Amino acid sequence: MSPLRRRAEAEPERILPAPQIAGRVLDAQLHLLDRQILDAGGVPVTTVDDVEIAGLDPDGGGSAPAQAGPAATGPPAPRVGALLTGPVLGTRIFGGRPPADRFVRIPWRDVAEVGTVIRLGVRGDSLEASWVERWLRNHVIARIPGGRHAPD
Repeated sequence: MSPLRRRAEAEPERILPAPQIAGRVLDAQLHLLDRQILDAGGVPVTTVDDVEIAGLDPDGGGSAPAQAGPAATGPPAPRVGALLTGPVLGTRIFGGRPPADRFVRIPWRDVAEVGTVIRLGVRGDSLEASWVERWLRNHVIARIPGGRHAPD
């Protein structure tokens, strides 16, 4: 056997580059979890405790292709459906997971920007998630000297 033929047989097949994905790719743990959420006016609302992923089949069979016909290349990529926040302090200390009905959902369509903080395109007053932040501001922070106004 010639050395060229042996080398060709020993070389692995070329790996094709990953297909381009439309939209921004987010690492949920790096970009979303434990980030503070600010409303459209820059007022703190809550933090992200969990993420709801849409586009996954719970049976593990995959989901239907985004398109039909020859352009369909397979199932669409999973996407973020909502940001979840709720009473997770006890479960972080003692373990476990709170029931799903205890989480407050913030739909992904309300998110305007993902950066060091997550900015919403809506006012926080319209969200159920902001009650904790408002209660702490009014009952705890307001009692601290100088806590009722922004620093100069």
